[in-house]
Parts: sequence; C-alpha cells; structure tokens
Amino acid sequence: MSIPQERRVVTAIPGPKSQELLARKQAAVPSGIGTTLPVFVTRAGGGVVQDADGNSLIDFGSGIAVTNVGNAAPKVVERVTRQVADFTHTCFMVTPYESYVAVCEKLNELTPGDHDKRTFLVNSGAEAVENAVKVARHATGRQAVVVFDHGYHGRTLLTMTLTAKNMPYKHRFGPFAPEVYRVPLAYPFRWPTGPENCAEEAAAQAIDMISKQVGAENVAAVVIEPIAGEGGFIEPAKGFLPRIAEFCRDNGIVFVADEVQTGFARTGTLFACEDEGVVPDIIVTAKGIAGGLPLAAVTGRAELMDKVHVGGLGGTYGGNPLACEAALGVLETIAEEDLVGRARRIGEIMLPRLRAMKERFGVIGDVRGRGAMIAIELVVPGTKEPNPTAVQEVVKRCHAEGLLVLTAGTYGNVLRFLPPLVIPEHLLDEGLGILEKAIAAL
Repeated sequence: MSIPQERRVVTAIPGPKSQELLARKQAAVPSGIGTTLPVFVTRAGGGVVQDADGNSLIDFGSGIAVTNVGNAAPKVVERVTRQVADFTHTCFMVTPYESYVAVCEKLNELTPGDHDKRTFLVNSGAEAVENAVKVARHATGRQAVVVFDHGYHGRTLLTMTLTAKNMPYKHRFGPFAPEVYRVPLAYPFRWPTGPENCAEEAAAQAIDMISKQVGAENVAAVVIEPIAGEGGFIEPAKGFLPRIAEFCRDNGIVFVADEVQTGFARTGTLFACEDEGVVPDIIVTAKGIAGGLPLAAVTGRAELMDKVHVGGLGGTYGGNPLACEAALGVLETIAEEDLVGRARRIGEIMLPRLRAMKERFGVIGDVRGRGAMIAIELVVPGTKEPNPTAVQEVVKRCHAEGLLVLTAGTYGNVLRFLPPLVIPEHLLDEGLGILEKAIAAL
C-alpha cells in the first residue's frame, strides 16, 4: 500500500483544518446534506482514510460498500488514467465505445443464472432500480410493484416510494408514486413467533397480502434486497427468498434483486443471491461496481430486456467511459486477489469476536451478516427495545479513537460494518478492539 496501514490520531477528531472546511461546507452546501464524520479526506487506501489534519482512521465503511477493492486500487487507477487521456465522454447512445460493451458482457457472465442476458448501464443505484421497474412494467404490461418492510432503494420519487423508512428519506417529500405495495420481510430477530418460524410465516403473509390486496396477475415486479441494507443488514430467514422467487415464477412476476449494497464480493459470494441459489429475473448493481466512480447496471433475462422499444432506455452519462474502465479494473481485482474469499475471511474474524461481545454486553441484541457485510443491533438490556442512544454513544467514542463506523436500521439502533475487502487483518483486529472498548464504556 502507498499509504501506511496504521491508525494515527494526532489531533482531536475532527481537527482544526477539518473544522475550517466544515465551516465552509455549512456556508456553501444545504444543511440537508448530512455528514457522518466531518473529517475532510486527503488520501485513502487499503484499510485507512487520511484527513486534512494528518489523522489516519481505520475504515469500517468503504464509502457505504463502494470501495470494496480499496481506494485508488492500482488496476482502477491505471485504467482510468489511460482513459481520461483518450476521451472522457461521447454518450454511448451517440457514438459508442468498447468498454461499455465489455462491462455488460462481464455482468452477463458473472451474475446468477446461465440464461441469455442483457445489461445496460446508468449512473446510480436509484436510477438502476427505476429502470428495472420500467423494464418489468413494459415486459409484463402490468403496473403494480411489491416491496418489503425495512427495504431501501433510493432517493428519487419512485425509489423513495419503494423505500420503507420515513425519516430522513421520505419525510415531507410526498406525494409518492402510485401502485407500490409493501409486505412483511422475514426479520428473524424481531419475528413475533421466533426465528424458527420466520421464513415460512413471513413468506405466507407476504404471498397472502399480494394475492388478496393486489392480485398476483396485476404485479409487474417484486423488488427485494437479498440482505436489507439501510434497514439494518437484515438477512432474511433461510428459505424466505427462494419461496418469494418461486411465487414470482409461478405467477409471471419479474423478481428483481436489488444488489446495490450486497454486490461485488461483499457478502462472501460475488452476489448475495447466490447464497441460496436464487436466480433473479433482473439484478440491479451499483456501489462496489466501479471503485467509487458513478456507475450502475441493470442485468436481466434477454426476453425481458429486449422487449423495450429502441430509445426507451438510456441516459446522457450512463456508462461513462471512465466509470466503465474503473469497473473493468474492479472486476479484475476481485478475481486476481480472490476478494470473494477475502470477504469470507473478514466474516470469520469479525463474527466470532462480535458474538463474544454479545455474551458480555446485554446491550447487543443481535449479531448478523455474511462475509464483510456485518451488523450488531443494540437494545435496552434484557429486552428487544431499540436503543439508538447507545448506538450514537458508541459511534461517538469510535470516531474519537480513529475508527470510522456507520449506523443503519429502521429504528436507528444498528451499527453496520463494511470494511474494504483489502483491509489488513491487524487493522481489522485493532478496530474491533476499539469497538469493544466503546461498548464496554456504556
């Protein structure tokens, strides 16, 4: 690594230079743009981010699962540097270029299922989700879209509608899009009759609601995250996803997997659907696809994707050549450095440590996740009552010690961990020690 892989805290966090920059941000940027930790980054790589004051923080966030291959990964840097000297934009819909096609070919090859596929590229996860719904509606001639409790799909009008959580994503931004229906998610920790009944009962409830309240024959698409991200890294009980996918298949409904946060080796498989052998009709990817450059993709069955009329899909910046080259560098890095295996190794290190903490600290109600997508849910000890106050205190202590952590959860009581897949193990261990100390201090 070109950056020393060490935690170094030389000022208060945020330090004086970051505080000066924060004042400029507050004067220039709307207050609606929040900041988790207002340290202004000057360099990042491996498992650390460096700020303007010379602090080096352990990164357990990866820019919200974006820099899976690390910041400034060599193959990404090399490809983007070459491309920026050649051309930065033509618009693929005007005069195309090979890298766009190459990314689509790779996604057709790598995503679950051996059926004939087509892929097109857009700018963000929300845009990709919207386009998946467009394709499903066009192909089926139906209008209704079904989503799940605790789901998050973006901040545009339609994806806000698909998203479950009101604050901060939907509050006072309505009215929302029509023909969107929400059904239960199999949330093992909070299922009323216990985790052992969760998959079967949740699937039965969801299917019953779709059948009775919407009508399966009216549903164009079911959209689901294989692991709910912003909702709190909820891994649906085993059997739930296959049952929902089966129901869709039996009723001509397009099953859309939103793998924006779970994709590209994050969960210990290349895509989270693979864990239970679920093959979606359409899979939506973004975040980790291009190492931090704006890119997202919609990959689906050829017979669905090809039904849309010429000109019905696209966008000026979708599949920008710099982002496409970055994505090819990301895919090369994942393969050559076995980052799927590395994600599993991170889980093997983190999960036992976190489960041991759960035995010690009653404030930890649940430990969950796969690979390098892991969370702990904090509760009032002895209950399942959400404890967002404890989460904020732990975050404050971690940040002060130079560990960047993120929160999540419908109830604001989840700490989520998304370390870069290239993080050295000594930083992983040190970060867990800081976390344990912060929880003990409660």
